[in-house]
Amino acid sequence: MKEKLYTIELHDALLSGDECPFCYLERDLEQKAIAFVLGSSYMESDTRDQTDRQGFCRAHTKMMYDYGNSLGNAWILKTRMKHMREGLKKEMASFKAEPAQSSVFGLLKKKEASEQSGTSVGSWIRREESHCYVCGRIEETYQRVIDTFLHQVRNEKDFMELVKQSKGFCIHHFADLVDACGKGLDRKEQEKVFPVLFEQMNRELDRIQEDIDWLIEKYDYLNKDKDWKNSRDAVQRTMQKLVGGHPADPVFKNQK
Repeated sequence: MKEKLYTIELHDALLSGDECPFCYLERDLEQKAIAFVLGSSYMESDTRDQTDRQGFCRAHTKMMYDYGNSLGNAWILKTRMKHMREGLKKEMASFKAEPAQSSVFGLLKKKEASEQSGTSVGSWIRREESHCYVCGRIEETYQRVIDTFLHQVRNEKDFMELVKQSKGFCIHHFADLVDACGKGLDRKEQEKVFPVLFEQMNRELDRIQEDIDWLIEKYDYLNKDKDWKNSRDAVQRTMQKLVGGHPADPVFKNQK
């Protein structure tokens, strides 16, 4: 493969004990991207050119604020604001209001057109909101991690044994993995991989279900003196298993 293989990173994630090795890697990629963009790189013209054009989604804008570095954030926001002001000014200058539609047919036609594309100004803003510098960096590397998983299936005899030792995957990332295996592996390879992944997913979801069920039972006064078993952190682990991420993580801050 021409692209970098993330073999070590993938193996470490599988052995991390995390509820999902891809969540584990995604968190690492996200934090590294935030630290990079708010490190000395914000003074580099090529990086700022990319952040000007791509901007940041709401979640990563909040994460940048929480991380700290007011000067770095200010420089990035200054030039992104300039990009947005210039683009929005052009869109508003060329905007033409649509004539009123009085007939029922005309109103339905206008509603249909609006649902498909919206106004030119609204569509431009939505396009600008559809990309994020940090999301883009994560997605690019994440796809290579998926490719590495497939490469390991094909080339490392004991790789699936390593996968069995993990706690499986969150449902969100499981979908990505199943789709990737369906497209990237041949029939013989799929017959080797899918039974392992499906059996593991059922087993791990049963485990999570038992934990969250017992957490609820512990609130019954009849069980107040019984052992918590593995249910103390069942809420955050169930959240992760269902949608991915690490909901109980502390805020990621600049430690320098």
